[in-house]
Amino acid sequence: MTYISEIDSPVLLIHGENAHSRYYSEDAFKKLAGDNKELLIITEAVHTDLYGKMDIIPFDTIEAFFRKYLD
Repeated sequence: MTYISEIDSPVLLIHGENAHSRYYSEDAFKKLAGDNKELLIITEAVHTDLYGKMDIIPFDTIEAFFRKYLD
């Protein structure tokens, strides 16, 4: 987190709403500079839900982010 404000690459942070470490992504998001960042909070998900629950992973949103910033 010490040098996070120096990152100028696009950053997508994805976290479950009920994940115990959600605060970390929220803090990181606040410290990132620029407008090429996104914080995506998945409703009612915990951290490990995003490893394999295919029905709650927002693939469309992830793809849109990559297309916007990495094409």
